[in-house]
Amino acid sequence: MNIRRMIVGEPLPTNLAMHQRLSKLKALAVFSSDALSSSTYATEAILLVLIAAGTGALGISMWIALGIAALMVVVAFSYFQTIHAYPNGGGAYIVSKENLGKMPGLTAAASLLIDYILTVAVSVSAGVAALTSAFPVFAPFRVEIALVIVAFITIINMRGVKESGTFFAIPTYLFIIGMILMIVVGVINVLTGNVVPVPHPPEEVLREEMTALSGMTLFLLFRAFAAGCTALTGIEAISNGIPAFKVPESRNAGQTLITMVVLLCTMFVGITFLANQYQVVAVHHAETTVLSQIARAIFGEGFLFYYLQIATLLILSLAANTAYADFPRLASLISRDRYLPHQLTNLGDRLVFSNGIFTLSVLAGILIILFGAREHNLLPLYAVGVFLSFTLSQSGMVIHWLKERHHEGFKPNRTWRFHIGINAFGAVCTFVVLIILMVTKFVEGAWLVIVAIPILVLLFIKIHHHYDNVAASLTLDGLEPSPIAERYKIYSDRNHVRVVVLMNSLNRCSLQALEYALRMSDNVRVCTIEVEPASVKRLQERWESWDLSIPLDIVPSEYREIGQPLIKYLHKLDEESTDKIPTVVVLPEFVVFHWWERLLHNQSSVAIRAALYHDQIARGRGRPVINVPYRIGDELYEPIVVKQIPTPVFGENGAAEPAVNPETK
Repeated sequence: MNIRRMIVGEPLPTNLAMHQRLSKLKALAVFSSDALSSSTYATEAILLVLIAAGTGALGISMWIALGIAALMVVVAFSYFQTIHAYPNGGGAYIVSKENLGKMPGLTAAASLLIDYILTVAVSVSAGVAALTSAFPVFAPFRVEIALVIVAFITIINMRGVKESGTFFAIPTYLFIIGMILMIVVGVINVLTGNVVPVPHPPEEVLREEMTALSGMTLFLLFRAFAAGCTALTGIEAISNGIPAFKVPESRNAGQTLITMVVLLCTMFVGITFLANQYQVVAVHHAETTVLSQIARAIFGEGFLFYYLQIATLLILSLAANTAYADFPRLASLISRDRYLPHQLTNLGDRLVFSNGIFTLSVLAGILIILFGAREHNLLPLYAVGVFLSFTLSQSGMVIHWLKERHHEGFKPNRTWRFHIGINAFGAVCTFVVLIILMVTKFVEGAWLVIVAIPILVLLFIKIHHHYDNVAASLTLDGLEPSPIAERYKIYSDRNHVRVVVLMNSLNRCSLQALEYALRMSDNVRVCTIEVEPASVKRLQERWESWDLSIPLDIVPSEYREIGQPLIKYLHKLDEESTDKIPTVVVLPEFVVFHWWERLLHNQSSVAIRAALYHDQIARGRGRPVINVPYRIGDELYEPIVVKQIPTPVFGENGAAEPAVNPETK
């Protein structure tokens, strides 16, 4: 635990959540690093396709870059509208689900989750490529270096959003300064005629890159455009992370989005322009990147060249942080809708979704190993999911604006028409690009994503079906509220030992445990640990509506843990007890049929038993802990006290004797 605290930091109390929000300066570094870093390899991706038609075709890259930049502006403006229409975040998932339906929403969610996993793998791999371009001696250790970077980013994000924002701001702004300086100096060289073309690769290398094509074809042009569209990856990140901004969230997020797009367009178009002017030729498996060749031609082998290479390494490696900021948030939203395991909604010690962060790291690490930490092997997989989510999001926004026609007093003014027009145009553009990507990159690896998305959607549905079954087994529907404690006063054979029933919600499982406790003792209390205030509020409301006549103790948990607050609560009850008998704990626990179904639940009962066990060892005193299992999928439990309690039979001395219900004997 001490080592974990040293690495991750001391836990943060829940009441500091608002203070962990990001300013625009830090948010630009956290949410824009992915988009900004894509400018370092998007131009190279275009050139790697065009070289197949010969070096004479490379000049077309400038026109392709301008077309992609125009598409960036359209998509960014569309997301600007999304930010203000859906200020709680969620991006394409929430927009698609609310306006297009469940299946489009789940498709957008699957696309985004796959995109974020690929973001980490591509960004880190590209960062390693920048390192090996400047220091070729590290090339044999690409995978190992990439995994170390992933582990490092994971630790930083586990320390909290605000702390990671502070850390990542430095390399992001160092990169922006270096890129703008290179573009400015390069443009000045072009205007003054001080351009020395970059030497071309050897003839035999060029012949291997060129195909039998006699010139540029429409298919090759589409392939180059599709390859360059990787520059748009990350644009949606801000719309997914709006709750991470300081108040006013939507306004700050919108301004950050505009700043990001201006910088991205400037850098992407600027690099492509300089690549044309310096006659840079890109070939597969080259020792140096296109950006490295341009920087060397402009700055030479001096300090500024190595400064830009190191800044590029940092931004590419840390661009994965955009995924670390958005993947856990999106996963928590999907989990809250019961399409992913509930554990993904849990906030960790540092007020971040630590389970989501860890999951992302593991999946990205697997991809890095499988693809040898080479970003160009991963890029064909990358853009399909991005543009699928773009298309669904923009289409959903069109429906959103159309729904406004049904509002009272609605008038289709010029602003409304402009909004719906922009989103409709964005939907058409991104859909066309999506088709191009699917056709041109299908055999290059895009088929993996095309297959993975429906598989992930089916997994969502399977998980949701399980949670529906659990809810059906636990529901209180069909039961009438009843003052349980009052009904049991007729039983005189109960003892007076203090019993605590642990609950986080009122359902058939917890009612079964409560009834068991009431049969055993006339001194029963119910305890809930306030890990999620919303859940506790729902429990209180239901408790009042059922009028159970049993004390409900709400134990605050400053750091969102269960074990320690529960132990302190039990110690306090033990000290208050006059007979010095340890308080008995009754633990309701539902049981599922399959091992994989257990993975979909928090297993809080395991953590509670472990805490109680260690407390018993530390104090040298045993505490009775009674588990009351409830099997999910079996016949619904019918609490006896909710049914008609039999009329008590009075003995000869006038004392009431407990009657037996023949149906429940």
